[in-house]
Amino acid sequence: MPQIRPGRVRTKNTNRRAPLLLSRMAPEDFNVRPGETKSIACPDCRTWRRIMGEKNLKIREHCVSDKVLEGQKHMKCPGSHQAVVVDIDVRRWQARQDRLLRDAMPQDNRRAAQQFYKPLPAPAVPVSRMEAEVTLESTRQSYLAHRKGCTRCVGGQHCTDGGILARRYVLALHEEPTRRKSQQHYEREERRRARRQAERWPAVRSQQWAKNGGTAVETLNNQCREHAAGAVSEFRGPEVPLNPVRISA
Repeated sequence: MPQIRPGRVRTKNTNRRAPLLLSRMAPEDFNVRPGETKSIACPDCRTWRRIMGEKNLKIREHCVSDKVLEGQKHMKCPGSHQAVVVDIDVRRWQARQDRLLRDAMPQDNRRAAQQFYKPLPAPAVPVSRMEAEVTLESTRQSYLAHRKGCTRCVGGQHCTDGGILARRYVLALHEEPTRRKSQQHYEREERRRARRQAERWPAVRSQQWAKNGGTAVETLNNQCREHAAGAVSEFRGPEVPLNPVRISA
C-alpha cells in the first residue's frame, strides 16, 4: 500500500492574525479525530478546509470561490494560512461528538456498544425426577409394588432400587408420629380460633347495633305499609301474569 504522507506547510508565513483557538469554536466546526485528516470550517468563507502541518498547524491556502474552473476569478481567502491551536482535550471532545451522533441517529439504527443476551430458561425437570409428596402410605405402596414385581428382592435381601424404597419407607415410618403431632396441633389451634371467633361474634354484633341501630332502625322495621293493588312489592312492580292471555278477535 502506498504510504500516505502528512500534508506539510510550504511556507512559514501566516495571515498575521491571532491564532485560532479550537476551545472558542463550536465543536462541530472542526475535526481532529486521531487517525483522520484534520479539517476545519474556515471562519471567513465557511467552507471545510484541510489543516496542514504536524506541530505548527495552519489552514491550507484556498480560494473564496470553488468555481475557479468554471471561469470565475481566483481570489485568495483571507482565512488562508490561519494558525490553529489545539487547546482542547481531544478524547473528551471525541466522546461528546460520538454521543451527539448516537443521539441524532434514528431509533431503529441505534445499537448498544455491548450486546446483552437474554439467558435461556433452564430445561424442565423430567417426570422421572420429580419428587412427589412423601407420605407413609405412598412409600409403603411403592415398596410393596416393587417387592411384588422384583425377582431379586427375596426375604431380607433387596436390590439397589428396593433398598432405596425400603429406607424411604422406614424414614417415613419414623417421621409419622412427629407429622401426626404437628397435624393435631394445627387442628387444635384451628378449633380454638373458631371458638374464640364464635364467642366474640355476639359482642361485635352488639357494638354494631349500638353504633348503627337504635330508634331509627326500629321505626323502619315497625312500619307496615299496604302494597298497591296487583303489586307484589314496591321494588318488584306489578305482578306478572303466569297464564297466557287469550285475546278474542
